[in-house]
Amino acid sequence: QEDVFNVVEKLLVSTFKKFSNKELMFKEFPKITYSDALLKYGTDKPDLRNPLIINDITEIFSREDVSFEIFKKLVKKGSRVRCIVTKNTKDKPRSFFDNIDKWAKEQGASGLAYFTIEENKEISAKGPIGKFFSQDALLEIMKKTECEVGDSIFMACGKQNDLEKITALARDKIARELGLIDENIFAFCWIVDYPMFELDEQTKKIKFSHNPFSMPQGNLDEINFDKPLDILAYQYDIVCNGIELSSGAIRNHKPELMYKLFSIAGYDKNKVDEKFSGMINALSYGAPPHGG
Repeated sequence: QEDVFNVVEKLLVSTFKKFSNKELMFKEFPKITYSDALLKYGTDKPDLRNPLIINDITEIFSREDVSFEIFKKLVKKGSRVRCIVTKNTKDKPRSFFDNIDKWAKEQGASGLAYFTIEENKEISAKGPIGKFFSQDALLEIMKKTECEVGDSIFMACGKQNDLEKITALARDKIARELGLIDENIFAFCWIVDYPMFELDEQTKKIKFSHNPFSMPQGNLDEINFDKPLDILAYQYDIVCNGIELSSGAIRNHKPELMYKLFSIAGYDKNKVDEKFSGMINALSYGAPPHGG
């Protein structure tokens, strides 16, 4: 995998420098795990020119000194709460916050709750839902999100997939409203450690999440195939300014391992031989580890 990264990074740096006068944000492209990307940016195609980060604050709503019952009831039913902190927005007019909330509803979400952190002898929150949070609860939120007095917090509550979609959109929307994105920069990153499998929400069956022909990570003799959702693959995307430029993987070159992985996703040996005969036949003669 590192061999592929080294070649592609040099190629992209030289190409973008030759054909553009924009700056490159990173000399070495950051590597962000798939799970971290979904948590911090809501997407596996993050725009790193945008400094806003998403935080999960679900645990706050189990506190007795938080009385925002709409979120508390949803959390008890399995929903999560994620938030976006905007720095030093205490002087923004009420219309700025209300317009973001209205925009979120237009995207199909239930809106974005918000408040701004203030300090008058003690920490408090200004905004429609500020009164539902004690000082101690606010201090915990501030610690967890690195929020400071004068910063504002937008919050969304829902099932994880829905939450990722609206927070990803909101992160971009808020950053553009605040003029935080420098259009004269290219910000590359690698997204790594994709899961090999995922659970189909409709059928509740295990299926391949991305590329079924990728090599699973780890010592092949020690992989726990009984816990397929824990298996990570050598899969990766190269992303620039929120756009996926290309995908790649280290390929699975072992037919027996391929049969095993396909069996987890519900394909027996005969089905694999029938659908992928060319690949299986070629690999049966022996192939070196390879990727691209």
